[in-house]
Amino acid sequence: MKANSPLESVYFINLPEGFELSKESFPIDVTIPLPVQKKDSDAPGQFNPEELTQEQILAGILTVLAYDKHNQHIQYYRSIITKARPNIKKELSEAAILKVKNEDFEIAEEIFMALQGLDPEDKAITLNMALFFDQRADSYRQSGLTEDADAYDEEALNYYKEAMVAEPAIPDAFFNAGFYYLKQKDYNGAKDAFETYLALTCDTKDEDLGDNGVYKKERAQEIIYNIKNQNMDDTRFKAAYDLISKGEEEKGLEQIRMFLQNNPQVWNAWFMLGWGLRRIGRYEDAIAAFAKSLECGGDTNSDTFNEMAICYLETNNFSEAKKSLLKALSIEPESTKIISNLGYVALREGNIAEAQKYFTTVLEFDPDDKIAQTELAKLENN
Repeated sequence: MKANSPLESVYFINLPEGFELSKESFPIDVTIPLPVQKKDSDAPGQFNPEELTQEQILAGILTVLAYDKHNQHIQYYRSIITKARPNIKKELSEAAILKVKNEDFEIAEEIFMALQGLDPEDKAITLNMALFFDQRADSYRQSGLTEDADAYDEEALNYYKEAMVAEPAIPDAFFNAGFYYLKQKDYNGAKDAFETYLALTCDTKDEDLGDNGVYKKERAQEIIYNIKNQNMDDTRFKAAYDLISKGEEEKGLEQIRMFLQNNPQVWNAWFMLGWGLRRIGRYEDAIAAFAKSLECGGDTNSDTFNEMAICYLETNNFSEAKKSLLKALSIEPESTKIISNLGYVALREGNIAEAQKYFTTVLEFDPDDKIAQTELAKLENN
């Protein structure tokens, strides 16, 4: 168990025979220790059963469901909370989704874990957890927390895999996993996931699918076509991404160059070539690769302009760096990564006030952004 575990905030108490909260309350088996959430005002080692509330019991049970899934009495605790709150799954799901929207990720994770503890057989909850960790990884990566983002991506993948083996099958598990694989540049995995989604929904009439379902089928078909048409399921493409990601840029560049020999019009491949070249400091060559990516269709991808801007910044071409970043920002107006890079351009130009403005804007979008916090602190200290 981790230090400062949430379970440390829970008492396990034995109540006296005949104890009941009220005539209308749910029945309690006094032979089983009951998890009770501590009050902030509770002194260490002191507990008065007469002050016990139903809310303390329910909060204690939710904590056990989230963090002590192998508790020997967990079925009993589940029965208590479902009797007390028959709509508890719906209530918790709505609360978790709201927390995710507000990017209150810590609380959202606790709620999702409690949901899974409440009904571990419900694979819809598993899929929601995959989506949650997927979104959390994206948010952390935008904030420059790459290691945390990688860890949450791994969590998301584990939950996607679990959701994709559900019986009966959940089509949306494959649809959403497809986008996860796209993000990881695993185009083979993405193609397989979208093809499975189409296979699972092929016998369903459009009127039964609804507008959203029809859109998903068309989107899946479009992505599969693009992957096949651009030969992006070629193993060399994925190998290049994996090698560059783990710091073996030269080997990765060799793989992507071999891919480009047979697929010279694939913008993603030119982007990857530029990305690898940028990582080893070959900025002029990287700029040329990114320009080719834009020419082949990468001009709707903000990352292409952002990466190009980094190269311009490293070669002290501040005006072109700013132009590229503003183009990137026009595609993705709320990207904290792009806004932070505009701040770095301003710093290199010696425009401290403008840099402060950009980093402050980042914190307006994401108050926890570590990069903006650090840079603003440096500017204030100087």
